[in-house]
Amino acid sequence: MTAELQSYTIDPVQEPAEREDVRRFLAVCGLDYEAGVQAFVVFRRGNALVACAGLEKNIVKCAAIAPDLRGESLGLTLLTEVSHLAHERGHSHLFLYTKPDCVEFFRACGFYLLAEVPDLVALMENTPIGIRTYCDRLKRLRQPGATIGAIVMNANPFTRGHRYLVERAAAACDWLHVFVVAEDVSLISYRDRYALVSAGIADVPHTTLHHGSEYMVSRATFSAYFLKEKGLVENCCTAIDLLIFRNHIAPALGITHRFVGTEPFCPTTFKYNADMREWLMGDVSPAPTVEMVEIARTECEEVPISASEVRRLLAADDFAHIRRLVPPATLQLLEAKYRAPRISAA
Repeated sequence: MTAELQSYTIDPVQEPAEREDVRRFLAVCGLDYEAGVQAFVVFRRGNALVACAGLEKNIVKCAAIAPDLRGESLGLTLLTEVSHLAHERGHSHLFLYTKPDCVEFFRACGFYLLAEVPDLVALMENTPIGIRTYCDRLKRLRQPGATIGAIVMNANPFTRGHRYLVERAAAACDWLHVFVVAEDVSLISYRDRYALVSAGIADVPHTTLHHGSEYMVSRATFSAYFLKEKGLVENCCTAIDLLIFRNHIAPALGITHRFVGTEPFCPTTFKYNADMREWLMGDVSPAPTVEMVEIARTECEEVPISASEVRRLLAADDFAHIRRLVPPATLQLLEAKYRAPRISAA
């Protein structure tokens, strides 16, 4: 008689031996270990690890089951356990990354497909109405016109360059929708970033400002974006994020064009811009194409304005140069709330 299955939770940072066991198990199952996973649910039969699933906030990653146990309903048990762990940590809306050939398996466990890159990766969520409910809210803000534009910006912080991009895009559209990335992991808080964008584009005509969501440049759809400054990005997958935009968000608002600024500094954003041409404009989806329009960045002293440069100057407490790159509202906020602490000479 086979040994009874036992399950428990591990912290991969605090338990390195368990972490390495999980890493080896995932490799056998053809999966990579994800460094961002904060906790794992693991199942063992005797001393052998036979199943695991990782949790990064509300994203299920690294879910794997030993091949000889995949017919024992262990998948549903595994996902039930990781869902309980997520609920304990305050997360009810879950996303799950898996291989495309596992989509039907996880569908039977209560997850629903959001986007799929053939032969590479699929993203699912644990509700049949999540993306539909979000798009229904967007539809109420739909505006008439033949050319409907969109910009998705992090604005960390909002600069004169962001303002220039919005002005140029709005002038080329019948209506422009501006989204602020909602993930609150940037130097400038989401609340402050949204307020700065709101103040910075309030007088731009035919423009609607939107709060961001988990369906757009988020940890779930494009986690590499938030790792770029930590040197952890290699071959980031932008396709999931762009397919969700093309298949769901753009049709809800009638978006025909997506505007971006040129990217001379950040390799991750540069790749994201380049990938837009394939995933928004290519023959990769039955949804209507969305034309990607790249606008050259405005410059200050012959150097393109960038939020990353503002953050560098902020760390150096160089407000003399910052004031030339940002609107007054951004300057005031940075001075009042984000100024680097001065180190006493005493």
